[in-house]
Amino acid sequence: MLEAYTIRDAQASDLEDMVRLLSQLFALERDFDIDPKRQRAGLEQLLASDIAQIFVASLQDRVVAMVTVQRVISTAEGGPVAWVEDLVVDASCRGQGIGRALLGHLQDWCAASNISRLQLVADRDNHAALDFYRRQGWLEMNLNVLRHVQSYD
Repeated sequence: MLEAYTIRDAQASDLEDMVRLLSQLFALERDFDIDPKRQRAGLEQLLASDIAQIFVASLQDRVVAMVTVQRVISTAEGGPVAWVEDLVVDASCRGQGIGRALLGHLQDWCAASNISRLQLVADRDNHAALDFYRRQGWLEMNLNVLRHVQSYD
């Protein structure tokens, strides 16, 4: 049985655990590379940002799950919405309700922040994640995700 975990705001002291979790996530996603230096830099920027939030689930002072969210303005909604990224639960703790609880915490935070819509992207080959989101009431949209990588050389 899983011991009690705590959901809280991420702190700089959680960086190593969060980088470890992102390595697990990016191992499942063909579009992204595991690069701890880049992941750490991104997490540091999120922690310092006033438009982003990271929530973690911790168990005995060890972060076992995380989710990041960033606010943007939607012309379709006429106000703030949020991009959810990086929802990941440590492989040893999956299937025990931590992801669902973390997502619920995020949804409560968004409601309190007057964020009217949450959106995310998930790897189309990650069937476990897609099934998880569907069970949580997330709906697929008729949009494709495109990306352009800018070179600064």
